[in-house]
Amino acid sequence: MRTHSRSRAVKRVLVWVILFAMPVRSSLARHSTRSASSSQLGDNAQVRAATSWFAQNLKWINEEQVRLTEIPAPAFQESQRAAAVKALLSAAGLDVQIDAAGNVIGELRGVNEKEVVVLSAHLDTVFPAGTDVKVRHEGPRLLAPGISDNGTGLAALAAIARAIHDAQIKAQRTILFVANVGEEGEGNLRGMRALVEAYRSRLKAVVVLDGAGTDHVTTTALASRRLEVVITGPGGHSWSDFGIPNPINALVRGSVRFINTRVPASPRTTFNLGQIDGGTSINSIPYEARLKVDVRSESESELARLESALRECMAAGVRDEMESSRDRSRGKLEWKVELLGSRPGGELAAESPLLAALRAADAMVENESRIERSSTDANVPLSLGIDAISIGAGGNGGGAHSLQEWYDPTGREMGLKRALLTLLGVADVAPEKPR
Repeated sequence: MRTHSRSRAVKRVLVWVILFAMPVRSSLARHSTRSASSSQLGDNAQVRAATSWFAQNLKWINEEQVRLTEIPAPAFQESQRAAAVKALLSAAGLDVQIDAAGNVIGELRGVNEKEVVVLSAHLDTVFPAGTDVKVRHEGPRLLAPGISDNGTGLAALAAIARAIHDAQIKAQRTILFVANVGEEGEGNLRGMRALVEAYRSRLKAVVVLDGAGTDHVTTTALASRRLEVVITGPGGHSWSDFGIPNPINALVRGSVRFINTRVPASPRTTFNLGQIDGGTSINSIPYEARLKVDVRSESESELARLESALRECMAAGVRDEMESSRDRSRGKLEWKVELLGSRPGGELAAESPLLAALRAADAMVENESRIERSSTDANVPLSLGIDAISIGAGGNGGGAHSLQEWYDPTGREMGLKRALLTLLGVADVAPEKPR
């Protein structure tokens, strides 16, 4: 036991060394009134009270996650869930508004209101309206579409706001607690884009809460493009008009060509045919067919190559269908490929104060996390050179984007502490007022 205690003491000393060495871009570091340095974070009584708050309120946090998950929030239909989160952030003493994009923004004013740090979690899910989002309990597991992605992040956002409020923490930098819209699918990160545009001149760091796991931190933004293929034709009856050009046939021909496109293992590159729509009935030749495609790569040139390949394959599919049709007198096929959305790439600098704060928080909660590349809300600030990371909010989850999605809150307290300490590591804590 004595050896274990000595080991823990050494780790704590190392944490203070890391925090003390963190570079600070703000003029606060040179300000004579700043008496609470980052090296004192773990010794601050208010910070200790905030970290203790989680263990005392785990039941409430789990219940709020269930309640929020059961409020449907398809992309572009997040308003009902946004209203629920607004009430939670208001109860935490924040000045809360919903902006024109639909983002819920709760402000905790800092000593320095000219610099802002954001803690965010996205409101929307990938599931369409009408999806059953009732949460089921199987032992410690909670099961429902969206329960982990991003019910976990939203519950953590509310919990961290409450913990800071109840511990009466005053930050040096202003903190914005944001539940943003448009992270999933065709939302095209519209909520984060609007947020960054509004606060860009003051924005110093963004911490994104997305999902559960604490074994990684996303510091590199994976670039992606979402494309839609639309093929149109004259349409007709399956019997009397047999032989005229069929848009679905052309789409299938082009798709088969495209899925045989070779992609490199490095830089890692992927594509996915995610949605196919078209036709009015089984006995009608369709007048339109649509295909939605997601392409991702660590290389912008590979993205461009895949988009070009998609266009070439669809052109060939239309050509093949026209050449094989028996009757071209009724009209020809038209086609186009439209860009539905584009997520920019970017990377956090290795010497970033935000990454240092995350590493220090990991050490404080005895967690190890690897650096990863992914596509998240952090893409937007990273692409503009603003420090940003995306992390899980604690516990364990699986089956994301499927009807079998699940979340296990066991161990979530550590993830909540990690997120809180990272946030306070970059926002900094104002000195306690003497009593």
